[in-house]
Amino acid sequence: MSFKSGIAKVAGKSSYWFLHNVLKGGTSFPGKLAMKIDPEVLNTLANGYETIIVTGTNGKTMTTALIVEALKKKYGDILTNPSGSNMQQGIVTAFLAHKNKKVSRKIAVLEVDEANVKMVTKLLHPSAFVLTNIFRDQMDRYGEIYTTYEKIVNGIKLEPKAKVIANGDASIFSSVKLPNPKVFYGFKLPNDKAENDFKAPVNTDGVLCPECDHVLHYHERIYANLGDFFCPNCGYHRPDLTYTVNKIIDQTPNSLKFQMGNKDYSIGIGGTYNIYNALAAYSVAREFGLSDEEVAESFAENKRIFGRQELIKYANKDIDLILVKNPVGLDEVLHMLNTEQDNYSLITLLNANHADGIDTSWIWDADFEGLDKSKIKKILVGGQRWHDMGFRLEIAGFDPGMMVTSPDNDSLIEEISKLPTKKVYILSTYTAMLALRKTMAEKKIIKAGM
Repeated sequence: MSFKSGIAKVAGKSSYWFLHNVLKGGTSFPGKLAMKIDPEVLNTLANGYETIIVTGTNGKTMTTALIVEALKKKYGDILTNPSGSNMQQGIVTAFLAHKNKKVSRKIAVLEVDEANVKMVTKLLHPSAFVLTNIFRDQMDRYGEIYTTYEKIVNGIKLEPKAKVIANGDASIFSSVKLPNPKVFYGFKLPNDKAENDFKAPVNTDGVLCPECDHVLHYHERIYANLGDFFCPNCGYHRPDLTYTVNKIIDQTPNSLKFQMGNKDYSIGIGGTYNIYNALAAYSVAREFGLSDEEVAESFAENKRIFGRQELIKYANKDIDLILVKNPVGLDEVLHMLNTEQDNYSLITLLNANHADGIDTSWIWDADFEGLDKSKIKKILVGGQRWHDMGFRLEIAGFDPGMMVTSPDNDSLIEEISKLPTKKVYILSTYTAMLALRKTMAEKKIIKAGM
């Protein structure tokens, strides 16, 4: 350790202690401070760790959490960035915050923003990359899906010996030839039929064949561009899968039962997209030597995490706080809501800050029209762009008379207590979620921090 990195480490750890013990928060400032003193401090902090990088558009935080819980079963203490602060300064903070314990194998599992993969890889030298999916997201920041994947690939190429554990149902992940060892996971359901031949809906992103630009066809499509794809023009097709989901047994907004291999698994969270996250975590766990039984036990103990179907109790209401940030993710959340058997109230919070993406036109690509309106008894609309979301819901066929506008969080929380249903679902963009949680913490509804 150089003198400069030693000073950076001490300064970062001291600021982290002060922020969390005195000010009760702070996920990126200690990392920023340490990097200011030594831009390559991460290299020093990560020395001796086997690092797993989890990246992709949707599912990074949940997949990371599931991997951590699984690996804990076998290896004990695992370093991670649980707050979802996934850029370089947040990752440095995660290392500064970690209390090193004696373990048989030092492992770090890190969620990494797609655009940060290259710079983080330069310093961390990861042993594995986990790729979840690539969807259209924050066009002002990432551009098209091919640009996003190029950013990830540029990082992977720096570590040609690192294992790539990728979603084989996403055609983009087998589109670039890499020297890395590869493991693919995906869905292989009992109704998969090789003779099926159909296209994805016309507004689906990422359905051009990487080899010849012909429109891909599917034997089976799970959602968006994910499924058993093939090109009828040149023969490009889904790669062989090492780990598979073989059956979806049951789905509710708060639980999933499914089969991987010959074993049934359960997690206490809803949405088909979370089965993919669980499958990614299962694939990593198996590659790192865990048994099916150990993985199943860790999934059964799965806890709700910050902002991702986080369950909040308030005013005799069961509130599910769900992050939404792009059309595919929002669409899948809406499909999940249609598995709800009880009446519920819906809250939508839409912001357009840099961390959310400043273009809100993506809300028009989600299928609000397909929501079961008979189950929704009241709607609260909030966030900086409440008028955009309110208009979107009107166009989707919701009665304006059942909607209440709550542009500030104090009034929103007051309105929640008046809602006619016990179950409440909040669909929120990132900065709106942070602001709501801050107000709830100030009112002692939830604990401060993440």
